[in-house]
Amino acid sequence: MISIAALWITLLLVGGGFALDRVLTASVTANFDSQLNYVLNAMIAASEIGPDGEVRFNRPLADQRFLQPYSGMYYQVTDLPGNSCKDPNDLILCNPSRSLWDRRLKVDLAHSDKQLHRYDSNEFSGEPLRVLERDVSVPGSKTIWRYQVAQSRDQINAQIKKLRETLVWSFVALGAGLLIMAALQTLYGLWPLRRIRREVAGVRSGRQTRIAAGFPREIEPLVEEINELLAHSEAQAEEARRHAGNLAHALKTPLTVINNAATAQAPDLSTTVIREAGTMRRQVDHHLARARAIGRRASAQARATVWDSVCAVERAVSVLYDGTTVDIAGDRKAQVKVERQDLDEMVGNLVENAAKYGGGRVFVTIGKPDDGQVSIEVEDDGPGIPILQRKELFTRGTRLDTTGKPGTGLGLAIVGDVARIYGGSVDLGESEDLGGLLVRLTLPEAPRAGG
Repeated sequence: MISIAALWITLLLVGGGFALDRVLTASVTANFDSQLNYVLNAMIAASEIGPDGEVRFNRPLADQRFLQPYSGMYYQVTDLPGNSCKDPNDLILCNPSRSLWDRRLKVDLAHSDKQLHRYDSNEFSGEPLRVLERDVSVPGSKTIWRYQVAQSRDQINAQIKKLRETLVWSFVALGAGLLIMAALQTLYGLWPLRRIRREVAGVRSGRQTRIAAGFPREIEPLVEEINELLAHSEAQAEEARRHAGNLAHALKTPLTVINNAATAQAPDLSTTVIREAGTMRRQVDHHLARARAIGRRASAQARATVWDSVCAVERAVSVLYDGTTVDIAGDRKAQVKVERQDLDEMVGNLVENAAKYGGGRVFVTIGKPDDGQVSIEVEDDGPGIPILQRKELFTRGTRLDTTGKPGTGLGLAIVGDVARIYGGSVDLGESEDLGGLLVRLTLPEAPRAGG
């Protein structure tokens, strides 16, 4: 940041200094020319034709430097007969200033100066000149006369040099001051980030759990986001520890049963092992589903179209349960902020249960997004579940049917756990149309693309 500021400050000051130098130089030169032009106009106004046909002044010029040899102030009037003279020797010099002494100003015959002509000249060795000239026709004479006024540029050059020195030192001081201020502003502005680095190091080393408050208003959102990230990480770690403890506790009882049966050399050992192994497998599947959902939840790009997922489940259920009809209605474009695999697992459990325990008809309704939530309602025409027993379905391993149909007793428990991980919910009710159970799965809506 300091380097970029230094680059821009340097470029701007150099460009501004160059422009200002051109403006001031032009202003000083214009003022210098204005004074010479005043003298030139005074010469023309005082001119008249003498008896011998030459130009003379009816009053002396006021500047005494015209009388002092080599004073640096000169004038000259030159006869240009018809502007047709090609040989400088044919020119007639009239009234050259005394200050010229034995020198003469050059006369360029290649052009006519009916308008005021300004230019710099180095015709006198060691004495640069600023020359103003103009061609004039004096009343009483048919001859065109070229009036020239010249002055040494030493004075104007000295002024310009002094101005440039002042500009250079002023801009150097200004640039240095701006660079120092930019450096101080950058260091001061970024200094809170050094404190954040120390605070994060403190969190990493265990000296503190959060970044302290009291940062500038511009940095405060970053601190809040870091603290939220720390809280999220702690919550995930705690959730992982809780799942590990739950899994260990769930596996402890079956392992104890198997160990006791093996120690006692029970005659039904193989049956016991198979039964308890199935229990352990169900528990492992349940906790693995939760772990996968927790891991995928961290992805900010999680997005799935509900209609596509329900259609995929419908095709699979139609093959598994011949004679069962699954009807789908609702919003075809609704998307939820859930990974497709987890959405398939939740919808699959709900539709499969409805097909397994219903009478052959399953109706799935996808609600339009409302308040950032998308609802998925699964209804069946089965016997339904009494209100007092509905909460028991979300307990791991609980089964209310006594028909002996295959199942793990973990379907709704897994759906409820995964839904809550994604910020959703599962509610049970009674289907008004089909008369059986209604399961309403609510999930957060995915942000619209480009929104």
